[in-house]
Amino acid sequence: MPQTTFQLPDTVLPSQSPEALVELRGVTCGYGDRVILENIDLLVPRGKVVALMGTSGGGKTTVLRLIGRQISPMSGEVIVNGQDMAKLDAAGLHAARRRMGMLFQFGALFTDLSVFENVAFPLREHTKLPESILRDLVLMKLNAVGLRGARDLMPSEISGGMSRRVALARAMALDPELMLYDEPFAGLDPISMGVAARLIRELNDTMGLTSVLVSHDVEETFLIADHVVLLANGRVVAQGTPTEMRHSDDPLVRQFVTAAPDGPVRFQHPAAEAGHDFGVRG
Repeated sequence: MPQTTFQLPDTVLPSQSPEALVELRGVTCGYGDRVILENIDLLVPRGKVVALMGTSGGGKTTVLRLIGRQISPMSGEVIVNGQDMAKLDAAGLHAARRRMGMLFQFGALFTDLSVFENVAFPLREHTKLPESILRDLVLMKLNAVGLRGARDLMPSEISGGMSRRVALARAMALDPELMLYDEPFAGLDPISMGVAARLIRELNDTMGLTSVLVSHDVEETFLIADHVVLLANGRVVAQGTPTEMRHSDDPLVRQFVTAAPDGPVRFQHPAAEAGHDFGVRG
């Protein structure tokens, strides 16, 4: 699969980048008194696949929630398509979210609806299309993910990989300009994972999408991402193209890319001396 790469010079700030579809400017946020992200800047250029990676609890999914305004920042700005998400009223937020597609972890299909009706759901909710046009649109989306022939099956009758592809077709039903993926490869076998990765890249390019991808899978993500952002301890600790990340000398980047059990992220949680805990006497 051909890979497109780009590079962000260190001197370019989000506010200087008119080609960005999504920008986080000095964002701090969290839940209650617990800060998850602290003063981060993040840029997602139009037409690119940007991967958010890093340690568990580092704030990757929180970034997706900020973009969709499921949560609001304590400080800073979240700009999507030139709009400050925190300043949108209900109608403006509804319109902004219609231009986004979301692939939830494990797909989150409606178990009582057929494959066809799962993909048709957003069209029925947000449009008044005639049934004949709606049918054609649903079949087109299913055909794009290779599942037009599975339209009458129920979620319980298809595999996990197929469920993820149905969920992708549903996320694209309203032709979004921005796609958000939360762990799209979780729980998939190698074949299904490869299919999902190829679809994400091909759909991004052929439909002119912009994609933000949260993933822990280094190999598949590096194959399709244009830019990788590594989050840890609530901050952006490194970023660059997949090639740059693979050859980075940063100890945290190297530990993450090589899956080393010990490094800046320690295997042992800080604890008292073993002798103290186990009652060993000198």
